[in-house]
Amino acid sequence: MNTEPERKFGVVVVGVGRAGSVRIRDLRNPHASSAFLNLIGFVSRRELGSIDEVPQISLEDALSSQEVEVAFICSESSSHEDYIRQFLNAGKHVLVEYPMTLSWVAAKDLWELAEQKGKVLHEEHVELLMEEFAFLKKEVVGKDLLKGSLLFTAAPLEEERFGFPAFSGISRLTWLVSLFGELSLVSATLEERKEDQYMKMTVCLETENKSPLTWIEEKAPGLKRNRRLSFHFRSGSLENMPNVGINKNIFLKDQNIFVQKLLGQFSEEELAAEKKRILHCLWLAGEIQKHCCSKQ
Repeated sequence: MNTEPERKFGVVVVGVGRAGSVRIRDLRNPHASSAFLNLIGFVSRRELGSIDEVPQISLEDALSSQEVEVAFICSESSSHEDYIRQFLNAGKHVLVEYPMTLSWVAAKDLWELAEQKGKVLHEEHVELLMEEFAFLKKEVVGKDLLKGSLLFTAAPLEEERFGFPAFSGISRLTWLVSLFGELSLVSATLEERKEDQYMKMTVCLETENKSPLTWIEEKAPGLKRNRRLSFHFRSGSLENMPNVGINKNIFLKDQNIFVQKLLGQFSEEELAAEKKRILHCLWLAGEIQKHCCSKQ
């Protein structure tokens, strides 16, 4: 991306919440990857007119415009599948915030559609671009895991909009899979007190070497967003995360990866490995949901 772009890809941003607003900011600023992208407008269900001189356009115009070649889908998770399908069918490349869909079957189907259309389908995973993950990756490499746990706490999310907790929390699952390889599900339970907006999902997983990993998502009003981890290895332990610095421009880093894909700068092997990991995490999330729902 150090060369001057021969052409610019016209982009529309769908959804202008936190992620969509950051995407618009990055597209408008003079970054290396932004030079390959031309922000045409944004799509929103709200009537906003324009944001920072970027015009609002209708979904129909975004789908039919020959100027628009790329869609950044930043809407709530429950709408992702429909938007991805519409934009791929209209012949557009797609970047979508995680989770791509709320089912493994739908994600597999959409990936097949993207391949049929010859378009890039990219699922954002900014959690893998964080300083904390880079630190963890270095810490666990070459070590023999005995057992581990990851607890995440936060305020509640609406399941209708963001999906079952295994999907809305898929970035934590992605961390575990990226650190320790493909996992199998041992058990999963969901404790809920709807009158208090309280939820606790406890998932027991196993590595290919049968090492146990526990993943807990706990949500309630007033709970601070926090991540606690504990990994025990034959050679020592890692308890909680040291302060490893501020995460800067992680959405921009993700945009850089997407542009490299548009320019054909990723190998088939790299793309296949990423697709395998994403589909594995979505499959696991679906299995966790099934386990939890069968016990309620």
